[in-house]
Amino acid sequence: MVRTGGLVAAVVLAVAVLSGCQAWSGGVGEEPEERTATTVPTLRSGYGTVFLGVDECSSFGTTSFTEVPCAGERAAARVVARHDGRVGQGPLCPPTTDFVLHISESRTSSGDSGGPGQDESGSGEDEDGDGSVPQGYACMRKLQPPHPGDPGGGGGPRTIVGDCVYGTGEGEVRETACDGNGKHDPEYEVTTAVDTKAQCPATTDLYVRLGGSRPVGCAVPM
Repeated sequence: MVRTGGLVAAVVLAVAVLSGCQAWSGGVGEEPEERTATTVPTLRSGYGTVFLGVDECSSFGTTSFTEVPCAGERAAARVVARHDGRVGQGPLCPPTTDFVLHISESRTSSGDSGGPGQDESGSGEDEDGDGSVPQGYACMRKLQPPHPGDPGGGGGPRTIVGDCVYGTGEGEVRETACDGNGKHDPEYEVTTAVDTKAQCPATTDLYVRLGGSRPVGCAVPM
């Protein structure tokens, strides 16, 4: 996001690698809503005309991200889609997105635009007066494998066909690597995505909320 006046760009990583998604054990009840991602604070400002636009690249780390040249040695992930608004309220990221960056614009208390701001609330409006207003989110794909967003990869902001999940109790499942190399052994594999639970094959043992145009995932035991 270009700096104007007292505004500076900040970034919040939307972590979905272990975010829970709803599952049903059977029946044809209420259809699913879109899956949302949780967020954790981070910060860093970019330098381009548009901060992290489509096809631009970011560095990669556990606490901070910066916009960097895609040909540079620090480049680690590329923007594959960019949307306005809050994560979970706007369009879904592409299916094989590895992670999501929530980009916000923060107004410093002094009006100085010389440094990055920080968004800890993740709210869509500056209702609490902290000067932070989210501007959008970037769907990121790592430049090098492994890709957690790939089918069976065990992560990414979306659960898709080919992914594996395990039960956590209370009607919730979470993704894990299908090859068994994750922290949890896979229990079910999502084999089909359909419009309604009634369209799942007879072999389906678990229904998983996927979101998107075909929001129901039909899963079978591993």
